[in-house]
Amino acid sequence: MQMTQTCVFFFAGEKTKRSFSTMASRIWVIPLVGILFLSVTIHTIDAKRTKGYAIYLDPKQPVEDRVQDLLKRMTLEEKFGQMTQLERVNLTANVMKKYSIGSLLSGGGSVPRTNGTAEDWVKMVNKFQKWALSNRLGIPMIYGVDAVHGHSNVYKATIFPHNVGLGATRRVSKFYFDMDPELVKRIGAATALEVRATGVPYAFAPCIAVCRDPRWGRCYESYSEDHKIVQQMTSIIDGLQGEIPENSPKGVPYVGGKEKVLGCAKHYVGDGGTVKGINENNTVISWDGLLEIHMPAYLDSIQKGIGTIMASYSSWNGVKMHANYDLLTKYLKDTLKFKGFIISDYQGIDKITSPVHANYTYSVQASILAGIDMVMVPYNYAEFIGDLALLVKKNVIPVSRIDDAVSRILRVKFTMGLFENPMADLSLANHLGSQAHRDLAREAVRKSMVLLKNGKKPNTPLLPLPKKTSKILVVGSHANNLGYQCGGWTISWQGQGGNNITVGTTILDAIKSTIDPSTEVVFKENVTSEVVKSKKDFSYAIIVVGEPPYAETHGDNLNLTIPKPGPSTIKNVCKHIKCVVVLVSGRPLVIEPYLSVTDAFVAAWLPGTEGQGVADVLFGDYGFTGKLSRTWFKNVDQLPMNFGDPHYDPLFPLGFGLTTNPNVKSS
Repeated sequence: MQMTQTCVFFFAGEKTKRSFSTMASRIWVIPLVGILFLSVTIHTIDAKRTKGYAIYLDPKQPVEDRVQDLLKRMTLEEKFGQMTQLERVNLTANVMKKYSIGSLLSGGGSVPRTNGTAEDWVKMVNKFQKWALSNRLGIPMIYGVDAVHGHSNVYKATIFPHNVGLGATRRVSKFYFDMDPELVKRIGAATALEVRATGVPYAFAPCIAVCRDPRWGRCYESYSEDHKIVQQMTSIIDGLQGEIPENSPKGVPYVGGKEKVLGCAKHYVGDGGTVKGINENNTVISWDGLLEIHMPAYLDSIQKGIGTIMASYSSWNGVKMHANYDLLTKYLKDTLKFKGFIISDYQGIDKITSPVHANYTYSVQASILAGIDMVMVPYNYAEFIGDLALLVKKNVIPVSRIDDAVSRILRVKFTMGLFENPMADLSLANHLGSQAHRDLAREAVRKSMVLLKNGKKPNTPLLPLPKKTSKILVVGSHANNLGYQCGGWTISWQGQGGNNITVGTTILDAIKSTIDPSTEVVFKENVTSEVVKSKKDFSYAIIVVGEPPYAETHGDNLNLTIPKPGPSTIKNVCKHIKCVVVLVSGRPLVIEPYLSVTDAFVAAWLPGTEGQGVADVLFGDYGFTGKLSRTWFKNVDQLPMNFGDPHYDPLFPLGFGLTTNPNVKSS
């Protein structure tokens, strides 16, 4: 039931607030079990401040009528507050009251406490929400998180494979391998439940960048170099927000209830096409090229009712996206009819100038006039609001632009049902890291594995590996490291190594739980050639190496070599023992020098917490079905190189992937 008015419950000495739609004040007495009674006093919400009935508080009224009614009641200062998003660490009750802040976020690693529970999160979000609701008009704030591969900021949450792996997933039809957008949709739904379990209604996902150069530090956040694959993967929006009803108005945001979250398509537009893959750099491409490669997934997202779109740090032909009126307003809002709100990236408007924050007043002016509606400040709120107020006072920014921005923000909040259900509860807490979600993540892992080589000779495949044998060697920096296999944007912004960062299954543990109990497993993080040579009784070796975690600019890499000691580990082991290399990485790396010495080679991407999915295909419980969503280059001098380019000469082409049948060796 949708409700709009404040009730005060007195039960066992505790007071909690709820909302009801009854417009008149009355007393209800409800008999409970035994001799307990619940006395309920209902008052019209904000009666003193709204002086009776208010259209914006009535859920039976059309959303647009509610938006316009509330907008008329707001002061300019309250509107500025709605356009401001703060980092949670920067908020106090006084700040919320003074500035009427409209939104908060948790950046990577910004949590209520270390290893916080769902209850910790809900309590924190509700505290902030109570502060917001206590303001003059009772406008709820909206809380956002970077749930980019599951609810990845939260301890014990299910961490799904990063997007580069999901782009490789395939479902097997009778005669061919097809994309699996339904799997990604289910992942979106599971992520929404886990985010809502912590009281958060807004996820800064999905990233629908089309990564055209793997040297980019965010390439693992991209599903593919092929916009058609990225377009199919926008099915995750149906899972996050819910499927938009038929005949829904074009461009209008949609969020389907308390088990769904508001999504955010990012980073608009062309962020995956920067020169040399340098993060936040310039994308040099024609208008037709931009429309053909980088824009299509945004059309799909808008059609699916995406509620928000995040502007990119990058530039298009020298113009910063945060200040690009033609793309933000004329094309996205006017041509594509997007009715949700555009949010800046983290301190994104600061970067309009060089050096950063050199002329902040100009940055505020340029970004708001270009079409940014909500600014992720996230710290200098007083400066942002002060500059915005000054620019409006001087008529540099017209009030009509402010009203447009606030209308879009309010439209999303009404659509989400925030006014009727502003407070979170623990009813969904059991979904956080649930077994059902871990099973789904395990399915995604095994479907994302891409088999690049299987046997030194065509008729002598190594995979699947036998479970029962005398002794096997497991070696490598990533074999027993949960943090490494999860990658960046996991618990903290950059990610981190170790097995205690969260709860999950390492690849080593997965191997041990899969093999026959009689098989001995020897694990070494690194070994020399002499040690391996002296022990020739291993049946085979599993080598797990790859990249350490990184995010954004920290991941930019012009060399793309396997980090040490990965190369020496491969050579030292494979020279003496039959071996399969499992590469854990956010993108293709230089592997051609090592292919000849290996018996099998697997691209495992960044699989997340459910390492059991890797063992599922290594040992043949399931067959390999994954196909490359990215071109695998021979050397970095070829880059950028994408399918269809005149100089296309890959080591493995887009769509490549050997297959195996469950428990039957084949190539």
